[in-house]
This record gives sequence, C-alpha cells and structure tokens, in this order.
Amino acid sequence: MQSLTYKFNYDNPENIILSFKGRMDISTAPSLLAKLPRLIKSKKIPSLTINFSEVTYFDDYGALVLFELKNTIANLKFINVSNNINDVLNIVNFNKIEKKPSLKKYRSFNIFVRMGESLLENALSVKYFISFIGGVILSLIYVFFRPKSLRYNDMITCMEKTGVEAIPIVGLISFLLGLIMAFMSSLQLKQFGANIYVASLVALAMVSELGPIMTAIIVAGRSGSAFAAEIGTMKISEEIDALYIMGFDTTLFLAVPRILGTVIVVPVLTLFSDVFAIAGGLVIGVTMLDLSATSYISQTLNSLSLFEVIWGLIKSAVFAFIIAWVGCLRGFETKGGAAGVGNAATSAVVTSIFLIILFDSIFAVIRSYW
Repeated sequence: MQSLTYKFNYDNPENIILSFKGRMDISTAPSLLAKLPRLIKSKKIPSLTINFSEVTYFDDYGALVLFELKNTIANLKFINVSNNINDVLNIVNFNKIEKKPSLKKYRSFNIFVRMGESLLENALSVKYFISFIGGVILSLIYVFFRPKSLRYNDMITCMEKTGVEAIPIVGLISFLLGLIMAFMSSLQLKQFGANIYVASLVALAMVSELGPIMTAIIVAGRSGSAFAAEIGTMKISEEIDALYIMGFDTTLFLAVPRILGTVIVVPVLTLFSDVFAIAGGLVIGVTMLDLSATSYISQTLNSLSLFEVIWGLIKSAVFAFIIAWVGCLRGFETKGGAAGVGNAATSAVVTSIFLIILFDSIFAVIRSYW
C-alpha cells in the first residue's frame, strides 16, 4: 500500500503551497491530523494552497483532514483537483460547511445584574400566576352555568389516579404516623397515668392538622407532578397549540377536569388518612398501654367533634385546589425539551408544598381568632 508524503513550498511567503503525494485515506489521516494543524499554527502561515496533482487516492478521511485545515487557517485554496476529489468533497458538503465558530468566553455577571434578572423573572411569574388563576375561575363559572362543557370522563380518570390509586401509600404513611405519635406521646403520658389521652391526642392532631397536610403532600408528590409533566409534554409537542388553533379553551379542556377531580377526591382521601392514623394509635394503645380497643375508640369519638372533622375537610379541599392549580400552571409554563418537563414537575411539587404550609398557617391564624 502506498504511503503519503507531503512538502511545503516556501517560494512565496504570502501563499505557501502544500503538496501531497500518495493516498489520503484511513491509514494516513490520523498522522496528518496529529501533525499538520500544529505545524501550520507554529509556522503562522497566513495563506495556504494545497496541490493535489500527485494524490493517487482520496476518500472521506482525506476530506476530514481538509476540514481540520479549514478550521486552522483562514485562507485555504486548492489546485490540481481531480474529478474524484471533487466528487468526494461534494458528497461531504465541504464548501457549504462554514468554519467552526470560536466559543465565546463566559462572562460572569455581577450580583446586581443577577438580582435584577431574578426579580424580573419572579415578577413575570407572579403576573402569569394571577392571570392563570383568573382563567381557572372564569372556566369554573362557565362550567357551573354549562355543566355539559365539562369533560366528565377526564375528571373521573383524574379522581381514580389521584384518589383510588393513592389509598395504599396514604394509608401506610398515615398508619405509621399515628403509630409513631401514639408511641412518643405514651412515653410522657404513661408517667402520669394518662394513657387514655393518647387516643385524644392522635385523633385531634390527625383530623385537624396532620391528616390534611400529609395527604396533601403525598398528593402533590404523586398527582401534582403528574399534572405538570402531562401538560408540559403536551406543551412541548405543540398539542396545546393545536387545541388552541382548533378553538378549544385549553384551561377548560385540560385544567378544569383535573382541578375538580382533585378537589372532590382529596377530602375523601383525608378521611381515609385519619382512619388509618387512628388505627395506628390503636395498635400502640392495645399492645403497650393496656387499653382495650373499645375504650380507645370510645375516647377517640368523645374527643372529636363535627367541627374538627369539617375543618380538616375544608383545609384538604383548599390544599387540593392549590395542588391541581399549581400542577396545571407549571405544565402550561413548560419550555424547552425533556429537561423542561422535569423542571416543571419539580417546581410543581416544591411550589405546592410551600403554598400548603403557607395556607395551613393562615388557617391556624383564622382559627385562633374565630
């Protein structure tokens, strides 16, 4: 197999000629790529003409060498180009590919620029928050006066995924939470012979506070992120734009069934959470506190009032609206590709949990001044 040699002609310093002799293929390209660009840079050659008169074979690996030379030197010319070489260069679109652009150095902004950018982004986000909740309210009013406009099948599917499929995980976590609360409180109450009040503590804490919050956090992690991912994927694939062009109200079509389904089913899920938590406390009461199941259940019923149950259900309904609203909002805000969908799901969970804690604090203040 014939090897490749090359030589430089320096007769004209303004236009140096590089002549190849032999084969420019896979066997010779690696050595050329390793040596030629570095040599040209070291010589600081302003203009280079390549002579192909003695090239016996040329393929796409030879074109790769020329691509590298094109990115190395500003002015590159060819002479004595055969038809075979021309055909190869046309196949790889050599003349249409521009010189590789140089990467711009990253310029770090100062703290004031970053703060201003963050402030503007947050302001736009708040504006969209308010606009979206206004659109949701108008859509709910429209559904109230025209019930047939609601997509009931989607709402039932949402209720199944958000409520029925969440019962096992909600029940397990609530059971363990009630068990832990009963065990920790029994360590203190047992010293004073107040074992029976463990039932009251578990029941009141779960029904009015921990039950709605824990259920809402679980639903936010399961369903809120799912809403954001589903609608975000539709946004990226331009399905939402297609719905809008076809004349559909996307808020009414996508967000309202999810919001109504979540608001209906989460209070019911909260009741399941309360029951499982009380069952967890019952296990501790019977096994560790020498209480009978009858006395524990009787104390639980005596300590609870209808107001406590309704208060917990109202809170869970508000939390459900927040979860579904934020999930749909983040979905509609999705930008970019797959990473955007992931960011939307993460943001939906984080925002929902923050708003759940915030509104729970508001409920606590309202109740203290009731």
